[in-house]
Amino acid sequence: MKQRYPHKPERRRDRSNEQVRVAERVQEEEQAASEEIVAGKHPVLEALRSGREINKIWVAEGAQKHLTAPIIAEAKQLGVIVQFADKRKLDTLAGDVAHQGVIAQVAPYRYYEVDELLEAANEKGETPFLLVLDEIEDPHNLGSILRTAECTGAHGVIIPKRRSASLTATVSKTSAGAAEYVRVARVTNLAQTIELLKEKGVWVAGTDVSAEQDVYRTKFDMPLAIVIGNEGKGMGRLIREKCDFLVKLPMAGKLNSLNASVAAGVLMYEVLRQRRGN
Repeated sequence: MKQRYPHKPERRRDRSNEQVRVAERVQEEEQAASEEIVAGKHPVLEALRSGREINKIWVAEGAQKHLTAPIIAEAKQLGVIVQFADKRKLDTLAGDVAHQGVIAQVAPYRYYEVDELLEAANEKGETPFLLVLDEIEDPHNLGSILRTAECTGAHGVIIPKRRSASLTATVSKTSAGAAEYVRVARVTNLAQTIELLKEKGVWVAGTDVSAEQDVYRTKFDMPLAIVIGNEGKGMGRLIREKCDFLVKLPMAGKLNSLNASVAAGVLMYEVLRQRRGN
């Protein structure tokens, strides 16, 4: 007898279920597009601890438990969704950022107003201390500066909207999570912002290798904003002119300049040392 069906008949697809899956996938992609990524153990942990709004945490299957266990425990306590996925998915989400097997989808960073940076000092009963970054373009430099700013108790960092690194996953990773705690203001006109700070009683110190004043012979006990110039060209002419005074770091070697984040770190710790009375 001939076989009635020479080929196995295909089952009819449940199109309603397929449409639901497509809709869910589109919704997930749209939601991810409106969020930002924080990658790596310390950045994700600090995002959780700082109270930042987190939609979901992705953990790579087979990731090292000593890296992911503290995050999973913290997320569970806070009611944050944790989803395991193939490492390749995390690679795609993180791009070129080293994620260590964990990524958080977070709400976009909220930039602060300049007045809120000054309020941070008032709330602590401290003399204002701010950093003004004049076109720092390398996200690794920005991340390192934020990390040191948090460690030295700076009340905020001001960056321009154009020609400057912004708060990204790379910055968050380099800052080791400090980006979750340091107030960052993003302004349209840096020169006008410096004038505003001066009107509010803040002294503005620019950093320049040709300055006559040595940083270690300068008092930093007043309301202060230190300007760090661009990695290659330093401070712009107009920004330089707006500063109340200029300082330099002493050099004993053959080179006459430091990496922007290193120079910023030396200056921040000198301010901290003086304000602690050491």
